[in-house]
Amino acid sequence: MSFNVVILGSGRGSNAQALLEAERSGNLGDARIVALFSDQAEARILSLGEKYGKPARYLDPGRKGARFSREGEALYVKEIKVYEPRLIVLAGFMRIVAEPFIKAFGGRVINLHPSLLPAFPGLDSLGQAIAAGVRIAGCTVHWVTAELDAGPIIDQQAFRIDPGASRPELEGKLRAAEHNLLPEVVCRLSKGESSPPF
Repeated sequence: MSFNVVILGSGRGSNAQALLEAERSGNLGDARIVALFSDQAEARILSLGEKYGKPARYLDPGRKGARFSREGEALYVKEIKVYEPRLIVLAGFMRIVAEPFIKAFGGRVINLHPSLLPAFPGLDSLGQAIAAGVRIAGCTVHWVTAELDAGPIIDQQAFRIDPGASRPELEGKLRAAEHNLLPEVVCRLSKGESSPPF
């Protein structure tokens, strides 16, 4: 059975592109990216569909804000299930997925978060790290649970915050860490090296 992966994103899609490039170069294990969806009609992630020959669509989440409407959540579940995914990847997806969504896919939903969880959950994690004066920051891939940014950690990648480093420099380090970690984790999951601990 093919290890189908569906990606959800809300923005420019740089992490989705890292996954697609890994697949194109044969570095995504048994994983096959089968579709991309966004809750933002103008999100740049959708342009990756044509570039990489993948279905890419906007789906109405049903309401503004961080949460789906009940109808919006049901629409996402219905449309994603068409692709028979073994894994859902939240890559810059700015919606909170609730327990019914997670259960619909047997808990096989992962999220990429831009901090070394459990430190700095929520929004602007890099800004939180800078404000806290930490010297090590990074990113985390974790299983998604109903509690925000609190699911079991699969893996992390760290980088140093050097004194005097600018925000753009640190954002570049963060993106590099994310683009390395996420494909690596998806590759391992496709080979059965980890599964939802629920």
